Amino acid sequence: MTQALNTAIRAASHGDVPIGAVVVRDGAIIARGENQVQLKQNPTLHAEIVAINRACKKLGAKFLDDCDIYVSLEPCAMCATAISLARIRRIYFAAPDAKGGGILHNARIYDTDRHLWRPDVIQIPEFADASATLLRDFFRARRAESKNSRHTIGDCDISD
Repeated sequence: MTQALNTAIRAASHGDVPIGAVVVRDGAIIARGENQVQLKQNPTLHAEIVAINRACKKLGAKFLDDCDIYVSLEPCAMCATAISLARIRRIYFAAPDAKGGGILHNARIYDTDRHLWRPDVIQIPEFADASATLLRDFFRARRAESKNSRHTIGDCDISD
């Protein structure tokens, strides 16, 4: 999970929400992924999707049924579905996400009987604070930047 958090820091360094993922096979990391939504201007490039794509390419396979994925934040519904489609064996995540999570919250993607592949889901709570702090600090900085880029002319507020 430490490597997923380190990968999340890399996402923040290029302006993306700090979420990171690593795919592990036989105890070794075979792929890493960080959010690249802003970097590549593509709303589907979440950390999990990037890591899955890299793992499939490295293994030359479309299924990762002997792999696990570690994610710094509870996957959204899109990523939870992609994890299922890739047949990943287990999901480990650090922090729950009441707003955007798709496993324990909101869509609760694996609670239906329509998924042919259901990975085991394990939260690792000892890393939840570190993940939440990364996210909180990132959004606090974004709000501060937004506030500092506002200028007023008379009664008008204009942003850069």
